[in-house]
Formats: sequence, C-alpha cells, structure tokens
Amino acid sequence: MKIKVLGCSGAGFPGRNPPSLLLDGNILFDAGSLTYVLDVKGQLKIKNIFITHAHLDHITGIPFLAENMISEKRWHPIRILGIPPVVEAIRKNIFNGSIWPDFAAIPNARKPILKFVKLKVGRPIELNGYAITPLKVNHSVPAVGYLVEDQRGRRFFYTGDTGPVDATWEKIAARKIDCLIIEVSFPNRMGKIAIQTGHLTPQLLRKELLKMNHPPGRVLVTHLKPRYLQAIRTELQRLHIKNLRLLCDGETLRIWR
Repeated sequence: MKIKVLGCSGAGFPGRNPPSLLLDGNILFDAGSLTYVLDVKGQLKIKNIFITHAHLDHITGIPFLAENMISEKRWHPIRILGIPPVVEAIRKNIFNGSIWPDFAAIPNARKPILKFVKLKVGRPIELNGYAITPLKVNHSVPAVGYLVEDQRGRRFFYTGDTGPVDATWEKIAARKIDCLIIEVSFPNRMGKIAIQTGHLTPQLLRKELLKMNHPPGRVLVTHLKPRYLQAIRTELQRLHIKNLRLLCDGETLRIWR
C-alpha cells in the first residue's frame, strides 16, 4: 500500500497543491493537482479516479487529464467514480460541451476517454486487490470519504472534506484504521464557519477522534487553509495526540501493520 501525496492543501496558493492522493501509481483519490504534478507518463498510468465531492479543488485535474489523453496514441478509458450526486454534478457542470468538451463521448461513445461510474454509499468495490468503500461524510455538498482495505487487512480512511459526523465512525467502529487521513481546514477561532461549511478545526478533530472505538495507528491532517497554517499547526500540537502530524505535498506514505 503506497500512497503518493500529489497535493493536500485546502486552497489554491503559491507552492500549495489541491487535494490528490495516488495509490500504487494508478488509483487516484481526488484530482485537484493531478496534471500539475504528474508528467504524461504518470498520467497515462491512471485508470480510476475516486472523487469525494464535486468542489473544484477536488476535480480540477480531470478536464486537463482528459485533454492530455486524447493527444496520446496509447491511451485507455479512465473511470471517474463517485456517488450519484457527485458524478451528475461533474457531468452537468463541467463536461457539458460549454465549460469543457464532453469526453464521455470523445472520441466516440463506444470508446470514450472518460467513463463515469456511480457508487453506492456503504457498498465496496473490488479493485486491484483492494476493497474501496464510499462512506458518507458531512460537507456542504453531497460527499463521501473512502475506506480502503487490502487483502492483508491493512486499512486507511480518507475523509475528503468533512465537518463533524457520527454515522461514518459508527460504520467503521469494529475496524482498526492503520492510517486516518482527515481534514482540518480552519483554526479553533473559526469553529462557527467550519461547522457551517462542513469542515473541522483542531478542537473538532479531537472530538471526532474520541468517537472512534479504536484509535487510528496514524492521524495525518490534510486540507489546511494556507492562510491559517501556523495557527492550525500550533493548535494541533497542543492536543498532544499520539502519532498525529500534518500531511505534506510530495511525500510518500506506506501503510503497514
């Protein structure tokens, strides 16, 4: 289980890449910085993109990836996977022939560049030896996180963008999470706007972790708003949570037990 962090920023900012996690070189979770980080060789390896929600910072690489593929002789269809509201929002608002060409029909409907796949919340999909399960989270638009399990029982959970939520932790209550990749977007003083917009602060993160039956092996914090980076970092340090740290653009994670 090898995860390359293409980006983990909570906003567009010089030197900061929007959210995108690459598993084993060919499975992507969110596509915020995909085409700004990977060269064409790396882009050609991607076959499946799991999207947590349809906000621009999580999908912006998909249109450019599709365009890059049409210029390559050895391209393959790329599957865009998400719950129905997410898939429908991307198709309706991006690949509509106005904002961007409809790559679900290019070069033709029988073999398009993009294939959209609708997932059901709570139902795993088997892919490359992994069981990948979308689980509902609490955001300002329909959104899920993804629980990823391999055949040896190793697991990570990527929340995407979320505010406080109970049902998600209840769903995974009996399972040990080796690595939790969870968002914290705002400092504690902005708790009200965090809850209004479906995000977390360090204080809210602490409450979420207390809802879990088993403490995660590692807690990696993502999606920090760059303008509040230092304040969030300081507040997280004050929590004294074991095995918690900030995720970094460009790093490689290995999940083990």
